[in-house]
Amino acid sequence: MYFQGDPTCEYCRISADDVQISTGIPFSSPFGSCVPWPCHSFLGQETPEVCQHYVHAPHNIQIEFEASEEPIYDAFTVSWNPSQYGIEFLRGFQVTLQALGGSQVLCQLFLLGTNLSLTPAHAQSVYHSDPFTRLSLDSVYVVTVMALPVPERWDQFYKRKQFFTRTCPEKNGLEECKKDWYPRFVEVHQENQDVLVTFNLAPENFKIRQYFSSCFGGGLRNYTSIKPDFSLNKTHHTYRLQNLRAGTNYTCEIAADVVDAVRKTFTVVVKHSSEELPLSDLTQSSSLMVLLSVGILLAATAVLTFIVIYKKRIRKKTVQTKMRPEIIEQYYDKKLDEGQCVLLDRTTRPPRLLMCYSSYDGPAHVKVVLQLAAFLQKHMASQVHLDLWEALSIMEEGSMGWHCRQLNECDFVLVICSQGLLQNQKQQSEDEEPLENTASAIVSLIGEELCRAKVLGRDLSKYMVATFEYSQECDIPTALGLASRYTLTKDLPLLFSHLHGVALQKPGVYVQVENISESGYCKLPAGAALQLAIQEAMPQFSEELTQEEHVGIPVIS
Repeated sequence: MYFQGDPTCEYCRISADDVQISTGIPFSSPFGSCVPWPCHSFLGQETPEVCQHYVHAPHNIQIEFEASEEPIYDAFTVSWNPSQYGIEFLRGFQVTLQALGGSQVLCQLFLLGTNLSLTPAHAQSVYHSDPFTRLSLDSVYVVTVMALPVPERWDQFYKRKQFFTRTCPEKNGLEECKKDWYPRFVEVHQENQDVLVTFNLAPENFKIRQYFSSCFGGGLRNYTSIKPDFSLNKTHHTYRLQNLRAGTNYTCEIAADVVDAVRKTFTVVVKHSSEELPLSDLTQSSSLMVLLSVGILLAATAVLTFIVIYKKRIRKKTVQTKMRPEIIEQYYDKKLDEGQCVLLDRTTRPPRLLMCYSSYDGPAHVKVVLQLAAFLQKHMASQVHLDLWEALSIMEEGSMGWHCRQLNECDFVLVICSQGLLQNQKQQSEDEEPLENTASAIVSLIGEELCRAKVLGRDLSKYMVATFEYSQECDIPTALGLASRYTLTKDLPLLFSHLHGVALQKPGVYVQVENISESGYCKLPAGAALQLAIQEAMPQFSEELTQEEHVGIPVIS
């Protein structure tokens, strides 16, 4: 037995307008009717004693996918059974759907008739929601079924279920989803100066006979057309990347050679390898090695003799001279002040860093962000992902889709906070139209991830916020309060320590990072460009602060 949302049945779907008219409560919440309506909103005026009881949470929640004419979206309905405990006080259900990690919330409200009295036998009934439509394929959603009315002093009145929507092949069939397939297995192996890449091929019924690979690094792009020999292997193929520069980091993409194909991104680091000498040079090399060995042996003997004689003289002076403790302490303090240089190992994979910012502050601020990204990638051994550098991928995936993918794949996320970003976030919280949908949505998404990681006890070091000299700490949105904070360019060494896990201070040692100190970064061309961009942006923000003071707006320092 089941009931559906039909105006003629006992179990009816109620829209947001209906609830507003009947209860007189306006919907100022950004979620509309998706709020747990308290007991007094339904029955408090007529029978207040009912609100002293509760209805137990529903159970046996099931997801049933429905047919949808739109190939890029999915649809489903939710079914459940009510609990027999407190069923005589049941007045309806609220079904809420939310994308995991997103801000979109869909809600359906169902109410029973006021003259309907249920018994424990009705607990065998199966209730169905109306279809939820236009849902993204292969995405994680959470559905919550809540019994109404909501009790005043009890919180176990709902059940939650997490599930995946169908993939494109599951919904539309393999033949309709060629462009959604991409290689999921990619293995890289270096052979001398060439790089061998192995990847998995598409299923045979896709009839994809050609692939392509594109690598970018060192200011150059390398394009390779791939035509596998299916008579040798029908599941995997290996191709060769040639003419790559040693010591250069490359960002590569591989995909099927079809229109709008999804691309798989991977990183290639070309290491230095010693070239084999010709046979004619081996004899000369052997003779040189013998002479070099004899010379090293003689030099080692001379050094050893010198050390022995020197130690004997030191012992004599130590016996004759008693060194005072203050001299030892002064010498020890002096050694502590000496810096030790950290050399970056280019053979390891650099950390991937996503930079997020607001373009509402104008081109001067965007230029500063761009120069900072160039400095981080060139001199701080980081692989920076910036939307200004990947316009083609953003056109293919969409701005929000590209940012969400980078949030999952990158090792660190750095949010550049400014007045424009804070203003955009405040307008979104006040239910106004935001100035930048992407910037405000990304900040909200990062805030949710920080709160979730804090609750689960996970590491929060992935997320960082930074302000430049012309911004203030109060420009940081409240949602990012748990992230690590840095002021640039003063905290460049601390940012380097965060990205690479290098301790700048140890007992008796103070580490200095090469060309990344507050006074040394501007000696590099990229650092000088960053310093110039900051100086050009300062007058604009100084004028904005002066205008706010003239009109009587308090300025928080």
